[in-house]
Amino acid sequence: MKKIINTAFIILINLSMSAQDISSEFPFESKYIDVLDSKMHYIDEYKDISNPEQLTFLFLHGNPTSNYLWRNIIPYVKEQGRAIAPDLIGMGKSDKPEIDYTYQDHIKYLDAFIQEKNLKNIVLVVHDWGSALGFNYAYNNQLNIKGIVFMEALTKPMKWKDANFMERFLFKRFRHEKRGHKMIAKNNFFIKMFLFKFGTKRKFSKKEKAYYNEPYPTIESRKSLEVWPKEIPIDGVPDRNYKIISEYSEWLKTTTIPKLLLYAKPGMILKKKDVEKIQNEFKNLESVYIGKGKHYIQEDHPHEIGKAIQNWIINL
Repeated sequence: MKKIINTAFIILINLSMSAQDISSEFPFESKYIDVLDSKMHYIDEYKDISNPEQLTFLFLHGNPTSNYLWRNIIPYVKEQGRAIAPDLIGMGKSDKPEIDYTYQDHIKYLDAFIQEKNLKNIVLVVHDWGSALGFNYAYNNQLNIKGIVFMEALTKPMKWKDANFMERFLFKRFRHEKRGHKMIAKNNFFIKMFLFKFGTKRKFSKKEKAYYNEPYPTIESRKSLEVWPKEIPIDGVPDRNYKIISEYSEWLKTTTIPKLLLYAKPGMILKKKDVEKIQNEFKNLESVYIGKGKHYIQEDHPHEIGKAIQNWIINL
């Protein structure tokens, strides 16, 4: 009995320490660059900027987050090269121009950002819609990619038959013109509910909530958040996005570019069957289970993710 109590006590201590280790601080200098008609916010961390051959870790977030998502992970790669994390256009501290915020719009701005910064020897670290942007860039710029790290990623087009009841309900509502607008733009569903409650296991601090909330104080400021779920190609619709994702999906299976899959259980986008399929089909892939988690696994297991990337990059 005493041994059981001691074991339980140690587990509780470890859980407490793990939670404390997830810092809410954002200890990086904010930088801005003119991209097309707007300013994009980014952070740029490096040990030796003078080395043209060093790896460039390009961190790409998704909906409704920002580069704040990577704050506890970036320190793990700073000794291995340069770490750059932009806020996607219309998100985080980047400008919110009067555009449609389609997948194509984000592709255009991200490609322009990479070109303006003249990024070379890229190791992509991608999540959510950041993965769809990163995979597409890699497919079209294969010689500039040294590796791909992905988690909770859009590796293939979606099908309604593969979604469970709740997923079908939510995505049909997201895509409804009036109900989706009320849910996302008016009620701020993606920040208040999906990020803070449904997508993670731990509770966010007040400081973390404030940082994620700050970019989206009004209905108008949440336009990009509202458009993103409508851009996911489900059963081929919208077809313009289905074509892009289908092309890079097939390429991911055949390319020998080194890849690292980080996954949690049960996951949301990448569930057990998806992980097994990727493990069987993708070439030159290493996969690492990082713990129990849902969608925003960087907020639950940042140190496990950072260490996995650190260990993988040594053999790249």
